[in-house]
Amino acid sequence: MRVTPLLSLPIATAVLALATAGPAFAGGKASPKPRTTVGTAGTSFLTATAVRPGQSARLSASTGDYLYWSFAAAAGQTDRIAVTVTLPAETNRPGAATWTVDVFDGLRRRQACTAGPQTVTAQSGTAKISLQCTLRQIRSWAEPWSSDPLPGTYYVRLSAADLSEQGLGLPVDVQLRIGARNGNAEPSGAKLKAPLSPAINPGATVAPDAVPSVDPSAVSSAPKPVQRAKSWLSWPSTRWWWTIGGGVLAAAAAVAGYSLTRHPRRWFS
Repeated sequence: MRVTPLLSLPIATAVLALATAGPAFAGGKASPKPRTTVGTAGTSFLTATAVRPGQSARLSASTGDYLYWSFAAAAGQTDRIAVTVTLPAETNRPGAATWTVDVFDGLRRRQACTAGPQTVTAQSGTAKISLQCTLRQIRSWAEPWSSDPLPGTYYVRLSAADLSEQGLGLPVDVQLRIGARNGNAEPSGAKLKAPLSPAINPGATVAPDAVPSVDPSAVSSAPKPVQRAKSWLSWPSTRWWWTIGGGVLAAAAAVAGYSLTRHPRRWFS
């Protein structure tokens, strides 16, 4: 019996597609997808728009709005937030405005920035301002009472202050970019090469070869140690005698005073 293998058209097409895609998978890793730009922003912590580190956000907003974004930070990362605000024309702005970028952790605690201008005042003739905030390195652990940054979700807030009534609602263009640099999750300087203070061993003696040689003239010119006064607890001591004598005199004075002040009893018939 003779069997002739037959391949249908769909199977042949699939085989041809796999043969063409073979070189693409030769490296073992798929090519990364291009990162898209986020075009929205939230107005509160609950509605914050999620942005991945390395991804940018660009949108049009109004002066006076609070803009919120959120991103996830892992242990060992040092995140850097960069914001660029393009302001409207000078003729439409009545005066200066102060722009601020703040970063909060998942507990709504404001995190300190280690570098970058976090607050910038835009004068009436300024066309564009740049704000930056570099967070501290994310730690893998921290004490409960400390405010060290821990892994989790962080929030970025962009706001404007010192605005006049005529300056509210003017259109602005905002561009945000979050970058992350990986590193060691342990805090810097966590290990000591040597103890801060040497160990103290009471009663330990120094080896004779370790004793440095001393010049005899230096020993003779050195001040003599002052002899310590004897403690009053030592026996016999002058203080003991004074104490005993004072006690005897006090007892005698008490008996004499009692006998002098005691009134004799009189019996009346």
